[in-house]
This record gives sequence, C-alpha cells and structure tokens, in this order.
Amino acid sequence: MFIDVFTKLSFRGLLVLILTLSGTSIFAQEDTISTDGIEFSESVPVTDTSVQVVTPSVQKEQSAANVSTAGAPEADDQTLWAIFIAGFAGGLAALLMPCIFPMLPLTVSFFTKSAENKGSAITKASLYGLFIIVIYVVLGLLVTVFFGADALNDLSTNGYFNFFFFLLLVVFAASFLGAFEITLPASWVNKMDTNSDKGGIAGLFFMAATLALVSFSCTGPIIGTLLVQAATTGALLGPAMGMFGFSLALAIPFALFAMFPKLLSSLPKSGGWLNSVKVVLGFLELALALKFLSNVDLAYHWNWFDREIFLVLWICIFTLMGFYLLGKLKFSHDSPVHYLSIPRLFLAIVVFSFSLYMIPGLWGAPLKSISAFLPPMSTQDFNLYSNGSTSTMLASSGNPDGPRKYADLFEKPAGLNPFFDYDEAVQYAKKVGKPIMIDFTGHACVNCRKMEENVWIEPDVHKRINEDFVLVQLYVDDKAELAEAERFITPEGREVKTIGKKWSHLQASKYKANSQPFYVLLDPTNEKLLTEPQGADFDAASYLSFLDKALNNYKK
Repeated sequence: MFIDVFTKLSFRGLLVLILTLSGTSIFAQEDTISTDGIEFSESVPVTDTSVQVVTPSVQKEQSAANVSTAGAPEADDQTLWAIFIAGFAGGLAALLMPCIFPMLPLTVSFFTKSAENKGSAITKASLYGLFIIVIYVVLGLLVTVFFGADALNDLSTNGYFNFFFFLLLVVFAASFLGAFEITLPASWVNKMDTNSDKGGIAGLFFMAATLALVSFSCTGPIIGTLLVQAATTGALLGPAMGMFGFSLALAIPFALFAMFPKLLSSLPKSGGWLNSVKVVLGFLELALALKFLSNVDLAYHWNWFDREIFLVLWICIFTLMGFYLLGKLKFSHDSPVHYLSIPRLFLAIVVFSFSLYMIPGLWGAPLKSISAFLPPMSTQDFNLYSNGSTSTMLASSGNPDGPRKYADLFEKPAGLNPFFDYDEAVQYAKKVGKPIMIDFTGHACVNCRKMEENVWIEPDVHKRINEDFVLVQLYVDDKAELAEAERFITPEGREVKTIGKKWSHLQASKYKANSQPFYVLLDPTNEKLLTEPQGADFDAASYLSFLDKALNNYKK
C-alpha cells in the first residue's frame, strides 16, 4: 500500500507539472510572450498605418500605465514561482524513478558509515545535496546563456520550435514507456565515478555529478520537458529557477535521511512499482506533446487538429493509463500485478473519471477545468450545446458592414464578432461611438483561451464586451503573411512580413508590453487609454469592474 501511495503522489505531482508548464498555470497570470526579437522604441515607421502617433499628453498617460503593467515585477515573480513549483514537482517525481530511488539508501548509508560521527555525515550529505543543486542550476543558466533572452521569448510562438518540442516529448514518452533508454556516453560516467574516489569536497562534487549522469535515462525527459516549458515562458531566469526547484527536491532527501538514518527503514523496497512511475509519466508526456502540435496547427492555419481530435486522443491516452494502473496493460519492463491495492484502485478511478469527464466535450461541452489546454471551441465541428439559454452566447452575429479583414483566418470567440485589424476597428468604433477593446492574444496562449472559455462567457462580461465595446483581437503569433503593400521595416531595421509580427510590434512599441493576454481599452477618437491595461484576470467580477471603469471614463 505504501508503494502505491508513492505512485499516487507521483501522479498528482506530475499532473501539477503538466498543468503548470503548459502555459496555463494556476499560479501565473501572464502567458505567451512574443516579441519576435523586437526592441522597444518610441518611434514608429510611417509606413505602418496600424501604429498611431500619440500626443504628448496621451503618451504621458500611456507611460504611467506601462510602468504598472508592462513587465510588472508581480507578474514576473508569479511566473518564476510557477516554474519553481513545477520544477520541484518534477524533482519529486524523478526521486521515484528506478535510476535514483535505489541510490538513496545506498548513498546515505555510505555517508553515515564513512563519517567519523553523525555531524560529519550530515555535513557530507548536505554538501552532496548542495552540489546537486549547483550542477542543475548551472545547466539552467547555460540554457539561458546559449539561447539568450530574445530567443527564449520567440520559442513560445515559433512554429518550428513547437513542432520540434512535440516530437521531443513524443520521444521522451516512448523512452518512459520502455521503447528505449536515453543514456549519456559511458565514458562520461566512468570519468566522473573515478574522480569521486578522490575524497574531500572534490570527491563529493564528482559523486553528485555521477548521480546526474547515471540517472539521466530517467531524469533526462523530465529535465528536457521542464527546460522546454521554462524557456517558452520567456522568463529570463525561468530555466535556472526550474532547475533549482528540480534539484532542491532531489537534494533534500539525502540531507534529511543523513540527519535521521532510521527513517531509511520506512522506505519501500525497490521493485516493479518504480517502473510504473516511469510509465505513468510517459502517458502524461504524450498528452502534453499534443498541446505543442495544436499550437502549430493554429498558428499556421492547417485546420485539421481541431477540438474533437484533440479530445479523442486525450480520452484514449488517459483511458489506457487507467487500464495500465489496473494491471490490464503491460509493457516489456513491467512486473506482474498480482493484486490491486486500494490506493492504486483509487488512482485508476480518478484517471477513468477524467476520461469520462472529457467525453461530453466531443459534442461541445465547455469542459471549463481543461478548456485552456484545448483548441478553441470555434474549431468544434459538432456542437449540441448551442441551443436553449446559451444560444445567444454561442451564435455569432453577422457583419452588417460587410466582411471584416482577416475574418477568414481566425476563429471567433463564442457569441462575439471581433475585428482582427486595428485600423478597421478604430474606424468602426468612431462610427458607432463605442470604446475599443484590444485583445492582444495568441494561438499558443493558453491563458487567452482560459479567459475566453471561463470569463468572457459569463453573462455580464459577455454582454458588456458584445454591446458596449468594439472588440479587436490581434494575434501576435500568427504566421500568415501580410500583403506586399502592408509590409514595413521597423526602426531597428527588421522587416515585418507576417500578421503576428505586425501586432507584436504594435504591442511592444506602443504599449511597452510583450505578454499575452493583454487588454487595452481606448477612446477611438484620440486613442487615449481609458484605464490601465491588464493581463489575465480569472475573477469574472474583477474583470467586469475593469471593463466598467473604462466604460465610465469613456462616457465622461
């Protein structure tokens, strides 16, 4: 039973890892970041008609708003904390891997037996843990140094990188499922192991390095997933913070058991359950990989990986995981399951329940708890939930003023009829006498989808956006090319050739912000800010207050 408790804790921790690192973390308020290598500049090219020149008074108000919104320390701190927690959860999961768990009692026993006294054993174990942290944090820093801040920002929206990440996570999943092992050259391990015999502080360092190399077949996929997700948040210190959380979770047990060696007797014996942890993680890696594929499909308008296909694949993956937990599905390295313990049964019930929960989504159920991961509801081919009391919200209104620019490229949020071009929205807002609501969004932005599926559909919020504002959605990561006449060169000398780069440049140069979602409420007559822009706010009442404040200022 104790073994299965570990399995349950592993699953829950890894689920938190996926929820956190997919970009829709419950801890982070900002999501996709896309600057496309753009440097902030006060000047704008004359050829870019979408970027308006503001008066000094307007610019002063915008600058004040930018100080409190763009690059806000609070948002950065939340993102880093989310990455740290995800890394720590990944470290706890790695601790239960067959490459690390059996080494825990062996290593601690070595410290306690070779030390002159208990204090010396604790010191050695603590230094050993400290060196584990140093090794992994340096790895995270090297990722930042190698890619650089601009490249890290670009990773989250680049189609090639997203497709590469999809393939990478599929490889990681196959490794955990037992198809092969990802190992480092044996010569590296042997060299580190030889140096670990030197003794002293240097010997402890090489012991820690040996652990990192020997356990790579188990920790490599977790580390790779963590680094990918941390990098795509755009946070400069994200990879290092993720590695810090990961290594801290690995290091604590060594010091803890050195302080209290009697606790070693309470650890479960190594066995087939360790491989079960790997397989469960393999299923979760496979599920996460599909999110990256969905990002590419949306950004390049392939229009084949819609909501139903995504849900069918997730239902199959988690159903197979449930059968695996029941012992009905086995892989090459698995030990036979002679009986089903209560904790393992409970975990199987959770997994099967989750699979059943997703089934109504095939017919249009909103599935609010996971809506941020799914392709937009507008990609749903068949929707049984578009009648009754929700018909007003799920039926898009027509276009009385004719077709809107780029409308054929983008899916509309439920019940809303947004513009997708800035200039067109400004002209229409002046005509109807309504304020503008700019939604800087992205195909790969999970928090954007969460706002649309959980906050915008609230009746009061939906009514306010639909009736009192002119909504314009500007996708900063779209890869559709601009017409030749619309292309321009930024003051930094970069050519803007795609729709996404055009709106990314507008957001960065005019509002000094580069995160999505980012909501800007303007008076169309002078493009003056009606209230300070803000990012995601999953409290519908708070978000409605944000809209009402701008609306009241506009009426004044």
